[in-house]
Amino acid sequence: MSTALDLVFERTRSENRAALIAYIPAGFPSKSGCEKAIKALAEAGVDAIEIGYPYSDPIMDGPTIQEAAEISLKGGTNAADVFSALKVASDTGVASVVMTYWNPIEKYGVNEFAQSIADNGGSGVITPDLTIEESARWLEAVDNSGINPIYVVAPSTSDARLAKVTAKTGGFVYAASVMGVTGARTNVSVDASALVARVKNTTKLPVSVGLGVSTREQAKQVAAYADGVIVGSAFIKLLLTAKSEQEGLDAISALAKELALGVREGR
Repeated sequence: MSTALDLVFERTRSENRAALIAYIPAGFPSKSGCEKAIKALAEAGVDAIEIGYPYSDPIMDGPTIQEAAEISLKGGTNAADVFSALKVASDTGVASVVMTYWNPIEKYGVNEFAQSIADNGGSGVITPDLTIEESARWLEAVDNSGINPIYVVAPSTSDARLAKVTAKTGGFVYAASVMGVTGARTNVSVDASALVARVKNTTKLPVSVGLGVSTREQAKQVAAYADGVIVGSAFIKLLLTAKSEQEGLDAISALAKELALGVREGR
């Protein structure tokens, strides 16, 4: 059975364009502000939304997302709030997933976490620190709950390992375009297109590129070769620097509309 995320990529492929995927941590800039941001992003034209599970010891997140996670954690965000934000996103009609490190899943309960994703309308979970060798329980849980297990690959991933990882992946393959942590960059890594090409040699799954996109031109460039363009830090930075909640919401809405144009201009 296809998830809402699977259907998004079927639609964008039929339209010969990449999907725009927005990332925002649950509970940021506040619990109510997060709900408003999710709705603003959906109304502005994003195709899917990643809800970040704020975590105290992130290994992949750069300073911008770390700052947002700290604000969220100080606001008391917990698992229930993550699932609540996921439900808000799903109710807007866009495909929605959660991005989380493994520890919160194990603490919550592997089967219970996967089922809560499904129960709140989610399509899958991105697990950046979970290896396929340690995924047996998780893969069984996501299969039982009918959601996508989404793994992250990097420029350093060997061709042999790419084949093994993509064989276990559902929804899309998350291609981290640079070595290092998240964050908006002046230029998107040239490694990204090469990585996407290598991934596509191993699977017919969509390949989405994350890490670094912050402008319409960058979205256009990435959309020329990737199936999905993931943007997180650029939205978060706007919310962090806004003088008011409404100013921040207006800013992310304007950027999402620009990026939505960009992913339609890449081919």
